[in-house]
Amino acid sequence: LLEKMADVSLKEAALIVGVVAACYWNSLFCGFVFDDVSAILDNKDLHPSTPLKNLFQNDFWGTPMSEERSHKSYRPLTVLTFRLNYLFSELNAVSYHFLNLVFHVVVCVVFLKVCKLFLDNRSSVVASLLFAVHPIHTEAVTGVVGRAELLSSIFFLAAFLSYTKSKGQDNTIVWTPIAVTVFLVAVATLCKEQGITVVGICCVYEVFIAQGYTLPTLLDTAVQILRGKGSVPFSMLQTLLKLIVLMFSTLLLVVVRVQVIQSQLPVFTRFDNPAAVSPSPARQLTFNYLLPVNAWLLLNPSELCCDWTMGTIPLVESVLDVRNIATLTFFCFLGALIVFSLRYPGDSSKTVLMALCLMVLPFIPASNLFFPVGFVVAERVLYVPSMGFCILVAHGWKKLSNKSVLRKISWVCLAAVLFTHALKTLHRNWDWESEYTLFMSALKVNKNNAKLWNNVGHALENEKNFERALQFFIQATQVQPDDIGAHMNVGRTYKNLNKTKEAEESYMIAKSLMPQIIPGKKYAARVAPNHLNVYINLANLIRANESRLEEADQLYRQAISMRPDFKQAYISRGELLLKMNKPLKAKEAYLRALELDRSNADLWYNLAIVYIELKDPTEALKNFNRALELNPAHKLALFNSALLMQESGDARLRPEAKQRLLHYVKEEPQDANGYFNLGMLAMDDKKDMEAEAWMKKAIRLQPNFRSALFNLALLYSQTSKELMALPVLEDLLRYYPDHTKGLILKGDILMNQKKDIIGAKKCFEKILELDPNNVQGKHNLCVVYFEERDLIKAEKCLVETLALAPNEEYIQRHLNIVRSKIASRGAVEQSSLPSEGTAAAEEKKNSFRNLKEIKNEKKTIRSTVDNNKEHSKNKKLAEKNSMDKETPKKSTKEIKDIEKKRVAALKRLEEIERILNGE
Repeated sequence: LLEKMADVSLKEAALIVGVVAACYWNSLFCGFVFDDVSAILDNKDLHPSTPLKNLFQNDFWGTPMSEERSHKSYRPLTVLTFRLNYLFSELNAVSYHFLNLVFHVVVCVVFLKVCKLFLDNRSSVVASLLFAVHPIHTEAVTGVVGRAELLSSIFFLAAFLSYTKSKGQDNTIVWTPIAVTVFLVAVATLCKEQGITVVGICCVYEVFIAQGYTLPTLLDTAVQILRGKGSVPFSMLQTLLKLIVLMFSTLLLVVVRVQVIQSQLPVFTRFDNPAAVSPSPARQLTFNYLLPVNAWLLLNPSELCCDWTMGTIPLVESVLDVRNIATLTFFCFLGALIVFSLRYPGDSSKTVLMALCLMVLPFIPASNLFFPVGFVVAERVLYVPSMGFCILVAHGWKKLSNKSVLRKISWVCLAAVLFTHALKTLHRNWDWESEYTLFMSALKVNKNNAKLWNNVGHALENEKNFERALQFFIQATQVQPDDIGAHMNVGRTYKNLNKTKEAEESYMIAKSLMPQIIPGKKYAARVAPNHLNVYINLANLIRANESRLEEADQLYRQAISMRPDFKQAYISRGELLLKMNKPLKAKEAYLRALELDRSNADLWYNLAIVYIELKDPTEALKNFNRALELNPAHKLALFNSALLMQESGDARLRPEAKQRLLHYVKEEPQDANGYFNLGMLAMDDKKDMEAEAWMKKAIRLQPNFRSALFNLALLYSQTSKELMALPVLEDLLRYYPDHTKGLILKGDILMNQKKDIIGAKKCFEKILELDPNNVQGKHNLCVVYFEERDLIKAEKCLVETLALAPNEEYIQRHLNIVRSKIASRGAVEQSSLPSEGTAAAEEKKNSFRNLKEIKNEKKTIRSTVDNNKEHSKNKKLAEKNSMDKETPKKSTKEIKDIEKKRVAALKRLEEIERILNGE
């Protein structure tokens, strides 16, 4: 009969689906907000590249359970469903919200099945509909992270339904449903911790529902046994055996759970849960007052808020506080219901008892009774307790509707409640559309919570609206003057507004609020680890001033002294030490950070940069490779390791360098540097057409790309396409009029190809305006004077050039030629200085090699933690080598080829000089 009653008809299921869809359709238009950002957007465990085992080693937010900053919320099966969402739609919020909606429908249908165990069909449907539309559920259903509640509830109810089948005929024990129950309890617990509380509900069900005992019966039996007047009934022994199995399995789950969190409770601040760190009696009075507050939210969900921490609910610090009346009333009402349900037999008392169990037992983990939690009130934790509330309301409605006088009124009231709740839910969903709408709706309910002011500020900050964000951050400091995070937010926003002085003042206020170091006492036990970022942020701010680098270093060291395992402090200090030209100390800092986290690709990358500074490219390449082993798509490691291979001059490394650069441009298709360096590799491999294509692509992306423009012009010049080089050089000199090598190359082409002596002269004169000591430019100007038949000016010019470079033989020889020409003026009027170019032949060859630019733009060492949004995704470029770097080291074969060409050029020069001298 029980099985038959518990069946859910297709019409009932369709009704529930329709009602849920009508209430939650607009949730599909909401984005990722509040905790969704940490659990979805910032959680690497969702990515297919992350090993599945990480889901069982990390907490709900993707932080390793072993780390102290972990919240210790172990929900791997919930994260697995997020990962499946990511697999099919990546970060498309619609699919995540849709799956939440589906799970809520499933919970409602299974809940209806449970209700039918204790209520008639009509009342069961009423309870299920009330549960489906209750506005308190919007946080669990519309907030994506609320999926933990939904999944846990499905297995929670399934475990209970399974246990109800454990009683066989003649009160025998059926073990299969019990085994299934234990399995489902474990699954529910892996979705969310409160799943384990279903065991308590099963125990109550077994004793008071399945066996039909009442509290007086149990007491009488116990008294008789203690007096020796009777023995334990067989049915009671069977019940005891079932309870022992349930309790033992529960204890096993608890032991495993404690092992998972490594016997450490999460670290929360006094702002998260002020009562948890308050002295008696404020602590007890406040925790007790929170119970009627939660009950009132179920009874009257008119004012809902996404965050009830900090000053939302002021502490109840005295027994004279009027709010204690609410606490007393609540306990009186609860006590009356408990007495009624345990003392009297009958279906009504059994229904009330199970409703109370569903309300009270799942709420215990969030009640602060056994351990402090990181919130004051959280609407989503009322998802399961609201089931008991809905059963209680439906049972009361049935009692009223059975009375002919109240029947119509009861139906009207029911319709009004369902309709208003559905409207409230529909309206509440829009609050979750974005972070700004969510936190602004919360501020309408509560203006005493600094966290809400901060979160509105963050939402505006993400939209680059720093001026408005600053107003909200400042308001947060006024609402909660001792909130370290609020002052850090003010400092960061001032920094974004380029108000360095004000930023430093705000950081200094935050720093002054930090507790002083107490020798021998663990710092993490007294303050949240993320507050240590005030030292990092302040140090990062002041180190922009070269005269305050030591001061910045002291701040990093102070953070490390407070917390020796503070990884970010070592990373930031390593950056600073490199800036201070202390690469060995920077190496020590990064090695210490690697001791704390060897699986961090960014750390291996940073260490590689240190080895570059230490002039150890081999070791640098090894560390780049380690970074790429851990993260094959690490863009900075791909780019810089490719450059390192290119600079090595080892032709064997070029194919791998090319592959890495191709991977890099796939990851960063809009970064011109990747295409430029592919072009440089092609030039090294003498693949001129390929090099030209890559250079042109780089210039299309960045028309003022100095190195790409010059090297494309140089490529044309070296491949006898000098006239094609001229427009490229024009573009280069339009963006960079002072580009010396560009002027030299342009002058050379004008002189030798266009025979434009005046144009060439202007180029060389421009060079000397910029750098009067430029030997190449000065020498070429001397050649122009010679071409203009102004031998006296040419001689004077060459004398001056020789003074600048007394060891250059070709200048001395050219001076001798000019003087010889002056001495025998008119002898060879038509002759000229070496016709191969504006410089000596060998100089021209060398100049072309020296002109070749390589813009090796190395990325800055990047930080791995979001320092309270201070360094969020900081990937700025910084040139490791100069814009006009000398040619990379050549291989031995290339050097021999160059030497042969140089000797051949010298021989040609000697022949030309013999002709000029009339030999």
